[in-house]
Amino acid sequence: MHNFTKLLCRSLFLLSFLLAIIAVSGKVGIMLGFEVLSGYPPSRLLAFSAVSLLFVIALQLREIKKALNSRESD
Repeated sequence: MHNFTKLLCRSLFLLSFLLAIIAVSGKVGIMLGFEVLSGYPPSRLLAFSAVSLLFVIALQLREIKKALNSRESD
């Protein structure tokens, strides 16, 4: 379970940064007059990025709590 959580955190972290990069490049493209993204507006992609980062933070805090509880019991 620990390895799965680690993998999930890393993949969500990577996904959130990729979405943020795509959102910023899409906004720059719109400012320059290009239609870069056709599916979602850049603000929606940035919101998805923030939500996935929130999940990463929650998972990391859960792991820290678990580690502190195991250290207390020793």
